[in-house]
Amino acid sequence: RYISTFRPSVKCEAAKNKAQCKTMGPAKVAVPSPNNFLQKHSKEPKLPAKKKEQDSKKLPALSVPRRTDRPVMGIQSKKNFINTNAVAATKGLPKKPRPIYVDRRQGDKYLLEPSGLVPKYIKKKDYGVTPKYVTQRNEETKRAQEEYEARILEDLKKRAMKRLSDEERRNLLQGLKKNWEEVYREFQGLPVQIDSVPKRLHKEKLELQMKQLEHDIEVIEKHKVIYIANE
Repeated sequence: RYISTFRPSVKCEAAKNKAQCKTMGPAKVAVPSPNNFLQKHSKEPKLPAKKKEQDSKKLPALSVPRRTDRPVMGIQSKKNFINTNAVAATKGLPKKPRPIYVDRRQGDKYLLEPSGLVPKYIKKKDYGVTPKYVTQRNEETKRAQEEYEARILEDLKKRAMKRLSDEERRNLLQGLKKNWEEVYREFQGLPVQIDSVPKRLHKEKLELQMKQLEHDIEVIEKHKVIYIANE
């Protein structure tokens, strides 16, 4: 049997460190000093000391007069304020009342202009004018439609598509209807009792032909413009 060469050294180390794990935790723990107890606010961050304001800073200018200020005395005016006010009241234009509206029979009054009842928006210079973003969007839509139509025409030219004329479309529709009548006449000539496999296959074939012809006739009648590929 295989025996490791490190077996004696592992046993020695295990025996050496085995006594340290007999207790709960390390055998010897450093006991804190009783003088080093937790004090109040000891874990709070300490802010730097406040700096004293410098005395050299000037105080802001006060808007009120000082106690030591004295008013200028002795200035008199020869203007007759009574006559001036009387002349201004006589020749002045009367003050126009602000428009109001009353919405209750009790007589509650409100200003008319901020109420929204005055049609002041129709007097704006740009009233009724199409906004620029709408015009721009319409132009972009029209340009995209023109590019789409040009791409479709180019694609049709690449595929060498040919548009059927009204006469050709009419002749094609008449031919399909004639073929449907012939297939339907043959279908009506089938026996009532289908008792063999060939008869059943022939009936299914006629039904598929009639269904395909009906689909083609419906498509041609629904679409007035028809393109076909030139062979």
